[in-house]
Amino acid sequence: MAELFDQVKEFYQSDNPWAEVLRDVLAVAKILIVFAIISQLVFGMWTPMRAIESGSMDPHMKVGDIVFIQDLSRTSIVTYQDGAADDYKSFGEFGNVILYRKYGRYDTTPIIHRAMYYVEAGEPMWERGPPASHAGYITKGDHNKHNDQYSGVCTEPIREEWVIGVSRFRVPYAGYVRLAFSEIIQMLKGEPPNSGSGNEHP
Repeated sequence: MAELFDQVKEFYQSDNPWAEVLRDVLAVAKILIVFAIISQLVFGMWTPMRAIESGSMDPHMKVGDIVFIQDLSRTSIVTYQDGAADDYKSFGEFGNVILYRKYGRYDTTPIIHRAMYYVEAGEPMWERGPPASHAGYITKGDHNKHNDQYSGVCTEPIREEWVIGVSRFRVPYAGYVRLAFSEIIQMLKGEPPNSGSGNEHP
């Protein structure tokens, strides 16, 4: 055991360039591990950050913003309707902004929009609108004229199991580097850049 401690001590005191590089890598790894543990404890997920890709939540979330998401196991959803009744706001408007997967699918980019109200199965999704096929949330981008279900972003109410989490706070423009890197990768693959209403990049 003493020999192992001596080897570790020698490694950390070595002037060898490769040892210095490895020490830097280990230092970054330790920081990432600590960040992941804190993220899991606070937000309920290992990677709580999302970069905003479109202007559908403008002016409260802008393209390039990094948004921190809290897992539903650590919180609950307050709709615009309930927030207006209780005077609860987040990101400049009543209710919570949620991150959800369209139709629960993992092969599409998640949407980050505000939960407007909740409907039960068979209730109209909006005034004089079609009946809901199942219970769930009606959602809408703050900058959009119509809700997601009317405009076709996601034609069904958002089931709770489709919701990844609730947006808690944002860091303005911190996601531009990540978005630029994503677009470069897409161009190299010959794919069109991401577009759409309220899309974000994980």
